[in-house]
Amino acid sequence: MTNRAIRDLSTFFVLLFVALAVRQFYVQIVEAPKISARPNNPRHALLDAGRGRILASDGTVLAATHGGKRVYPLGAQLAHLVGYDSLRYGTTGIEASFDSALTSPDYGGDPLAQVGALVATLRGDRPAARGADVVTTIVPKVQANLYDLLSQYPRAAGVVLDPRTGAVLALASVPSYDPNDFDAEFSSLSVDPSSPLLNRALDGLYPPGSTFKIFTASAALDSNTVSMDSTFDDPGYLVIGDFTLHDNESEATGYADLMTAFALSSNVDFGQIALKMGVDTFYTYLQRWGLGDSLDFQLPAASDHIPPKGGIVPGELAQMGFGQGALLMTPMRMALIGATIANAGSEPRPYVVRDVVTGGVTQSSTGPATLVSPVSPETAAKVTKMMVAVVERGTGTPAQLPHVTVAGKTGTATNPRGRSHAWFVAFAPAENPRVAVAIVVENVGYGATYAAPIARDVIRTALSDGT
Repeated sequence: MTNRAIRDLSTFFVLLFVALAVRQFYVQIVEAPKISARPNNPRHALLDAGRGRILASDGTVLAATHGGKRVYPLGAQLAHLVGYDSLRYGTTGIEASFDSALTSPDYGGDPLAQVGALVATLRGDRPAARGADVVTTIVPKVQANLYDLLSQYPRAAGVVLDPRTGAVLALASVPSYDPNDFDAEFSSLSVDPSSPLLNRALDGLYPPGSTFKIFTASAALDSNTVSMDSTFDDPGYLVIGDFTLHDNESEATGYADLMTAFALSSNVDFGQIALKMGVDTFYTYLQRWGLGDSLDFQLPAASDHIPPKGGIVPGELAQMGFGQGALLMTPMRMALIGATIANAGSEPRPYVVRDVVTGGVTQSSTGPATLVSPVSPETAAKVTKMMVAVVERGTGTPAQLPHVTVAGKTGTATNPRGRSHAWFVAFAPAENPRVAVAIVVENVGYGATYAAPIARDVIRTALSDGT
């Protein structure tokens, strides 16, 4: 072989080595984080053995790994919120949103960390093998009570908040499932017509019905469209062009002031209020509340459906005034609307994970924060008085509690797929609110009959628990 041939062959092998080195660098450095994050990465099976725990506010274990298996002690109660961790089907809920914190340290995608781990091992100072613990704001006693009460019905959901901070005390959706047997049950769960995998509390979109009068009343008062002394006439119907709006079950509340119209839940009166506000003012307040925007929450949640402003005609605006038309809201959103009134017109940012803790050391914390302040404290105080009247002498009397002033609003939301959805939004004690609740029960009828008693019992449990 000539010197030239040897040189050419040497050059070829050098170029080949350089190409392999570049490729290896690309895979190990550039693409490594993406490869490591893939759900089907077999390294996850090894990492899950050291997956951190998910804990309630009092330290109760909500999720932990034992013997290589992920275990959920409260089962179906918290399946939608805590979620599941499956090698076959991935993760959901807190398991998904805090996966990077819960997962034990993976140095496979970080060569520098691998070198550091090797050095630490040689020194006898091994890095922690477990992932972080995630501490939530969930109160087990309240959670259990909420889930048990909702489970009386085929389909329902509820959210319980601390209106002062936005902390989620409980969140439940039924029907639910047992995350301990998720892999075995997935095929049947995924085709179940009752949609047990749907988190109705965060992703269920419903017409809010008369609970939305909380928004309409606050917007009308805050914009000076009406006052507490304003009066209305409800003969049971309202003619708007060629459209006639009716009260529920053809009821008529007659001549009344704003508080009475709210307490007796007059659709006709609130249709008139929405029309008096007009599209521009109504939509200005929708924007001030952030309705229709994505929710600033630690878990994914559906956005409200607000019809485009440009297509709103008077009949549609009137229906929106009492939570019908094309409006769709989640239970979380309605809980936040109630919490905003309870919190003197400032909407708290909801959160369910309080701390991320590694080796007893808090790595990150989430605390109270304000999203928006859509109405003044004076407006919120007036709406609170009206919500108290609902429970004391209006449609919400089933929510009364001895020695506790409950502020609430019923809702009976009509829908095209069967009986009305029952709603109740409330907070208590009205003088110094510590608990805000939103309950929806699908296709059962009146909010006062079905949703209000659930809210009452959950509030009683939360207050007795020292919340």
